Amino acid sequence: MNILVTGNLGYIGIVLTDRLVDKGYNVIGYDTDYYRGCEVSEFAPKATRQSRKDIRDINREDLDGIDAVIHLAALSNDPLGELDPALTEDINCNATIKLGSIARDSGVRRFVYASSQSMYGVSALDEELDEDRSEKNPLTAYARTKWDAECHLKELCSEDFTIVCFRPSTVFGASPRLRCDIVFNNLAACAYTTGHIEIKSDGTPWRPVVHVQDVCSAFIAGLEAPRELVSNESFNVGIENGNYTVRDLAEAAQEVVKGSSLVFTGEHGPDSRTYRVCFKKILTVLKDYYHPEWDLIRGGNELVALFDRVGFTEEMFRGRHCNRLIQLKTLSESGRIDDNLRWLASEAEGQGGVG
Repeated sequence: MNILVTGNLGYIGIVLTDRLVDKGYNVIGYDTDYYRGCEVSEFAPKATRQSRKDIRDINREDLDGIDAVIHLAALSNDPLGELDPALTEDINCNATIKLGSIARDSGVRRFVYASSQSMYGVSALDEELDEDRSEKNPLTAYARTKWDAECHLKELCSEDFTIVCFRPSTVFGASPRLRCDIVFNNLAACAYTTGHIEIKSDGTPWRPVVHVQDVCSAFIAGLEAPRELVSNESFNVGIENGNYTVRDLAEAAQEVVKGSSLVFTGEHGPDSRTYRVCFKKILTVLKDYYHPEWDLIRGGNELVALFDRVGFTEEMFRGRHCNRLIQLKTLSESGRIDDNLRWLASEAEGQGGVG
């Protein structure tokens, strides 16, 4: 089976591509590759074929011979989304709808979409957020575009074209293109490189988190589960008891980074960004296909092993290597991308497609 994976050179995409190739799939990678040079460890891309193209430029030829699509490519969090809300709309929503339409018209059978839990917004904590019944309250450009794209994609679903949407918790865990602008990775990296973790809230906000390998398992489940289980469905991605307070996350980071200190200053008071998510649907409907295996301590130990192996430094932690917004600003300030986040001609000439 030929699978097009957009965003295959990103934090999650590299891990997912390796998993798919190891399972015997042919992976066609599609990524504009903003984060080239940001590796914290060496990796050998396993994709059968690689296109380095902007997702806004997707065309019919890119879908020739493709059986399924896993769509990860996006401006991937709230700070990135607020760079320019119109650009976020174009990349995260309009390009997604375009890709879905071309995929349907090209005879692609299945489309797996990486959505987001950010669409729930700030919520009451009296119950965990459910995929279908809980109110959607997207508060940022990133959240709005992810929710809008889901809605539009589902309008394309048919008996011949299966759409399934996954809403991952905040991801953590090791990857060659590690991100430290996400909560648990940030806490573990801070503890490792500075020896301490300082939490400026009171530590009570809730955050659902999930390991990168388990997210990949969910996407693969969306690819392999029978159509009747996944068609036009959305699934929160996490593990049983996968909601943690910031205090829980900080204490787990302290446990895996031996000798680190933990201080709750509370100077910012309670954090309104708090929510708990229900994972019952994915753990029951897809129980034969989705088998999460990673908890915080196992994933934290994996991160520490990576840090030890690569000689991870505070400069790497705080700089462009592990922080997506800093990298995009670096590309812009150095004249490598323009105001529309497109590679300039001198850079674009070196992209092309590689086999």
